[in-house]
Amino acid sequence: MKNSLKFVALGCLALSAQAALAQSAGTWMVRAGFATIAPQVSSGTLSAPSLTNSKADVGSASQFAGGITYMYTDNLSVDVPLALPFKHKIYGAGALSGVGQIGEVQVLPMTVAVQYRFNEANSQFRPYVGLGATYANFFNATGSGTLTALTNTGGTPTGLSVESRFALTPQVGATFAVNDKWFVDLYLSKTMLTTQTKLSTGQVVDIALDPVSYGLSVGYKFK
Repeated sequence: MKNSLKFVALGCLALSAQAALAQSAGTWMVRAGFATIAPQVSSGTLSAPSLTNSKADVGSASQFAGGITYMYTDNLSVDVPLALPFKHKIYGAGALSGVGQIGEVQVLPMTVAVQYRFNEANSQFRPYVGLGATYANFFNATGSGTLTALTNTGGTPTGLSVESRFALTPQVGATFAVNDKWFVDLYLSKTMLTTQTKLSTGQVVDIALDPVSYGLSVGYKFK
């Protein structure tokens, strides 16, 4: 009889532990870690007057990042990534390959995503897919001395601006429950983003950035 009672008690504890791990409806999850944005650049040609086939490239950037997730149902969640601004260096490409850095720009991507999480709510491992709407807010764009030398030799420094745009962001990811409260989250996403850069000297260039983003964070869940 005592053994039976112990077995029942252990079973109840196991069920309780599984319930505590659950990403069920009404659960809030917050996380913090790092993320990297790696633009997959396809550049148009800088408009005249410029060297033929003058193009641009954009470097990757990493930053502190995290987010907030709300489980609307046991499988559907709404996610809002959060991060400090990312600073990207802009380089010459095409006919401008080899000139080095020609500018830099900061961007704060603001995304709201709907996610579908696989497996049961109390599963320790839950992969997910999502689709988000992103507003890429570009600011603090500056040109380098090299850009001035190329576009306005002997004149005032060449400034530049990058248009902020909306774009779609599909994503895949997974969470792994460490214990009843803490979890690890990793994700990979791609934003279908095309924008235009304008120089103070009048030239413009259209650039498909299509950045791939990935990140790793530690999170805490509660109701």
